Amino acid sequence: MSDQDQASRFLSDMAASTEKLVKATQLIGQTKDEDVTIGTTPKHLVMRRDKVELFRYEPTTEATATTPVLLAYGLIGRYTMADLQPDRSLVRALLSKGLDLWLIDWGQPGRTERWLTIDDYVDDYIDAAVDRICKETGHDRVTLLGICEGGVFTTCYAALHPEKVKNLVLTITPIDFHADTKGTAAHHGFLNIWTRSLDPEDIDKLVDTYGALPGEFMSSVFSMMTPMRSLTKYNVDLIDVVDDEAKFMNFLRMEKWLADRPDHPGEAAKQWLKDLYQDNRLVRHSTTDNTDAVNTNTDAVNTNTEPITV
Repeated sequence: MSDQDQASRFLSDMAASTEKLVKATQLIGQTKDEDVTIGTTPKHLVMRRDKVELFRYEPTTEATATTPVLLAYGLIGRYTMADLQPDRSLVRALLSKGLDLWLIDWGQPGRTERWLTIDDYVDDYIDAAVDRICKETGHDRVTLLGICEGGVFTTCYAALHPEKVKNLVLTITPIDFHADTKGTAAHHGFLNIWTRSLDPEDIDKLVDTYGALPGEFMSSVFSMMTPMRSLTKYNVDLIDVVDDEAKFMNFLRMEKWLADRPDHPGEAAKQWLKDLYQDNRLVRHSTTDNTDAVNTNTDAVNTNTEPITV
């Protein structure tokens, strides 16, 4: 290809990209917040405790399992990731299998929740939700489905209250927070490396200043984990989907979820960053206020590989 042909192709591509950028700007300007819906699977409120709410999803098919399933997402992010849109929804997939699915929604914590600890979430909110589910359904045990930080909470709960838990299912859940130091490629543990580099006193100052771990701060941290992707997604990824309405709406739904980053309650954030990320206490057997109980049962919870029963 001659230099003239290369220049002509470059100018043509530049014009096409500019046209798509203009189109993307117009589409975003025309799209209202209510047009971008996430977490839409029908459910009804069963119980509210402070800002924490317990929901039960409406069944979509005949029941095939008897044990109720409680889904617990993390505090760093919102449960709506599990129900992003009808064709990309863990919630709908589970309902389609005939499961009795429940959800614990942590709400939007603020300075009021400054002093809540992980123990409060495990031994108060989750315990109250499990008791209410058992009361409503007539069962004495539930299946816990923990995602991300919610997996840590449900692991602790299963260790503390094994008599109330029939199955424990975890996904994208950190248990060994120092696993990246055991021969794993460094780029697989950027968040771990950064968190361990923090001075514990600086963590205390951050939480004491804001009364929480600000959601905007955590968003910036996650953005720094993939800096080039974060810098180019609006002028590369968006261009690739602007001509496809379905993909364009997918893009906006993901952006809406990313923007909905709640503040993390202060004391629980200190435990999450210092006790777990820095000191790895979940593996070292010293976490939450009920240390002895967690010490006794954590190994059994982590190593149970028996098939799930319904």
